[in-house]
Amino acid sequence: MLHDRDSIYSQELDKAVTQVGVRVLRSPVRAPMANAFCERLGGSLRRKCLDFLIPRNERHLRMIVKEWGIHYNRGRPHCALGPGIPEPSQERVPASDHRHKLPAGYRVGKTPVLGGLHHEYHLVKEAA
Repeated sequence: MLHDRDSIYSQELDKAVTQVGVRVLRSPVRAPMANAFCERLGGSLRRKCLDFLIPRNERHLRMIVKEWGIHYNRGRPHCALGPGIPEPSQERVPASDHRHKLPAGYRVGKTPVLGGLHHEYHLVKEAA
């Protein structure tokens, strides 16, 4: 669990969380931007994933968060990257005559993520 150094997070809370088996991390001193990144990630996880799914148990929740994390880093564009993907696949995209047309012999394929809550799109070579 990551939290800032606000007084609402008591030592008793940290002890209780540690006893459950969760490691407690605190954001750096006098680093307000560190908390902003955590808030953004947590908010995105909630808005884009957990608001639409009901975890059955802790194991299911961990599975959901892990799959969403992979999708977040490998399958969706990030505006800060112009829009690029942080960990793009190693596949080479063939050149096309026009940027809004698919290359000859390819079609768009989709892969469902989180049971169809999200989709990842990629080029698939058509069968000859």
